[in-house]
Amino acid sequence: MSGRDVLSNSVRRQGRRVALGAALGCVHQLGEALVPVLIGVVVDQAVAGRDAGRLVLWLAVLAVLYVCLSWSFRLGARAAERGAEEAAHELRLAVVRRVLDARGGAEADRLSGELANVATEDAKRVGAVNMALMSGISAVAGIAVSAVALLLTSVPLGLIVLLGTPVLLWLGHLLGKPLERRSEAEQDRAAGAAGVAADLVAGLRVLKGLGAQRAAVERYRRTSQDSLAATLRAARAESWQTGLVLALTGGFIALIAWVGGRLALDGSLTLGQLVSAVGLALFLLGPLETSAWVNAELAQGRASAARIAEVLSAGPAVPGGDEPVPGAVRGELRLRGVRLGGLDGVDLDVPAGRLTGIAVTDPACAEALLSCLGRESDPESGSVELDGVPLTRLDPARLRAAVLVAAHDAALFEGSLADNVVPAADADDPPTVRAVVATDGTPTARAMTADADALLTARAMAAADADEVVRSLPRGAATGVGEGGRSLSGGQRQRVLLARALRAGPPVLVVHDPTTAVDAVTEARIAAGLREFRQGRTTVVVTNSPALLAVTDRVVLLDGGRVGAEGTHAELARTHAAYRTAVLA
Repeated sequence: MSGRDVLSNSVRRQGRRVALGAALGCVHQLGEALVPVLIGVVVDQAVAGRDAGRLVLWLAVLAVLYVCLSWSFRLGARAAERGAEEAAHELRLAVVRRVLDARGGAEADRLSGELANVATEDAKRVGAVNMALMSGISAVAGIAVSAVALLLTSVPLGLIVLLGTPVLLWLGHLLGKPLERRSEAEQDRAAGAAGVAADLVAGLRVLKGLGAQRAAVERYRRTSQDSLAATLRAARAESWQTGLVLALTGGFIALIAWVGGRLALDGSLTLGQLVSAVGLALFLLGPLETSAWVNAELAQGRASAARIAEVLSAGPAVPGGDEPVPGAVRGELRLRGVRLGGLDGVDLDVPAGRLTGIAVTDPACAEALLSCLGRESDPESGSVELDGVPLTRLDPARLRAAVLVAAHDAALFEGSLADNVVPAADADDPPTVRAVVATDGTPTARAMTADADALLTARAMAAADADEVVRSLPRGAATGVGEGGRSLSGGQRQRVLLARALRAGPPVLVVHDPTTAVDAVTEARIAAGLREFRQGRTTVVVTNSPALLAVTDRVVLLDGGRVGAEGTHAELARTHAAYRTAVLA
């Protein structure tokens, strides 16, 4: 998909509104052009002839014309503005859908702030092209009507307009080329600055802990200065473009007025016709200035459309399979010869319905394993299977509903704690958590008669020790957690994230380091709760935590990118040195 495709699709979807706005705009321009013509008629027929009756008649015609002008402008502008806003909205949805596509790929080499900038500013600029097209069509209609009126008044004046206007529009298009290039650079730099800012805000606590605020501020300052420089270059290009077009337009209008004056002096034009000619020349300023503005909007719109096209046409991180996940998922996972990142030919079997722990000597192995199981990436070689079916043959979205990978750095969303635990499908019933867990964290009487879904929520929160978090908050589960859960401590965020994963109840749950920010006593409670809650369902815990590994049915050690040892936690801690180093050191 190209930027031109994005623009054409946007305009096509809003075609009816753009056409309506353009039609009403043409009516408005026709009326505007008729005003100086009627004034010239009034001068010749009523003022020069001193005919009061005709004067009243033509003034009444002018009044009706101004009423039509008012309504045509209001209705046309409304249709065009609505078309622009709806086009921008549709583009925002398209970008968000692409970013959230289960196959991934849109986020590659882009910060989250960059994607947000594309979905907002770029979408707005492309949507504005619909307004620009309506205005451009209206401006062309106004110029055409003026040319016809001038031709009927004087052939030389009409020919000047007919021959000069295309030259002016062509020059305006050429002058808009530098603006298009610099506008694209401006948006790139602005998106980069937004991405760095979002990145720094998300990691603010870590930066403070490392004492790296000064370096972070300096990084953002450099990025912001680059963005400012690009914006200034685009502004200079726009000012030059606008100034030169206005100068050319002014010279063009002066030429029309000069020729009209000479014709009047020669007696070729009456006084009323001269008034009409000068009035039409002044009226032409509006359509010609609009043409210059349209050129600038189209230049910026094309640059933004190209950026949107890059996101929409980004290749998927993983190809999409077309097979549905089996209705009854046993939950058996099998890896054969998997190579990706730190994994070097891993052969691993995860039995269905068991709690399996995976310890690693290299964190890169854990990241690669999670990426394979969640199908964020496919192995460079080897295969990963669910119940004997390769993951590459399954639909990614449905696969992730069956195999949920809960990363330790997953995000909380702005809203209440309850809203973050209860899945979106239950958003119409937000009191679920609040009904089951009171402000003080204890089950209420209503919980005894609540439905199974509400009880599941309460059990998930208890298993993750999130009920203790509820007790510590001023409004219990109704307390807002802030953007990214920043109002919670690291340990509280981890417990809420684990409660959300448990509450989802997938056939296969993979959790990664869910207790790195909690104390030992809390970790022991979570370990016991996790085992009890997931009894009989496939669960994989990727961690080096002794407390979590101790409650698993079996532990697998990944050492050097391969399976180095298997057994219970107690057996491996007693007999395997590399395991002791990784887990107990």
